[in-house]
Amino acid sequence: MVKDSEFLQLIKKYNSSKVRFYFIYKNKHYFINNGHFKSGFSSKIVITKNRDKIMSGFSKMGFLFDEIIRMRIVGYSNEKNSDELLYALNLIPLNRKIRTFLDWKVFPPEYTRDMSRLFEVRNALNHAVSIDNVNYNPNKEVSLSSQTGFKKFTVDFERSWKRLLQIYAEEQKPVYLQLEKLLAQ
Repeated sequence: MVKDSEFLQLIKKYNSSKVRFYFIYKNKHYFINNGHFKSGFSSKIVITKNRDKIMSGFSKMGFLFDEIIRMRIVGYSNEKNSDELLYALNLIPLNRKIRTFLDWKVFPPEYTRDMSRLFEVRNALNHAVSIDNVNYNPNKEVSLSSQTGFKKFTVDFERSWKRLLQIYAEEQKPVYLQLEKLLAQ
């Protein structure tokens, strides 16, 4: 068994195009893909009152959704099955992925509800030029352009992001252990 401190050093040296693994280690994000080791997203997400910044936050969440599904189905594989799965995942709407996580018991019901409400904002922003005509509906509908509406959205988004990172860290454990065995050989 490789110690956590050694794992990061081993994976940095491991140069295989057959591995694709986005992982969180000590609150830092890393991505090994096609023989390259790179830094990933920041664990801290900052949402500003800007359509593009908000959409960027949703893109990061969507990426992690796809990686959770990918890890559960193909592990750390970066072979043809992984490419085909990533292609298929791009065809599945985000609300279906959120529902899948509920069905798989990855997301509890209340978190699924919160994510669904957040992603309604994403869908509205997809068809809007700015946040002026977008509403957020956590308990009662509020305008995203209002001070209180945007603050509520930001707090909920940041809380959901932190929870998603915790869920992701749990979901990566089996793949992390498989990869650890490969590296120890």
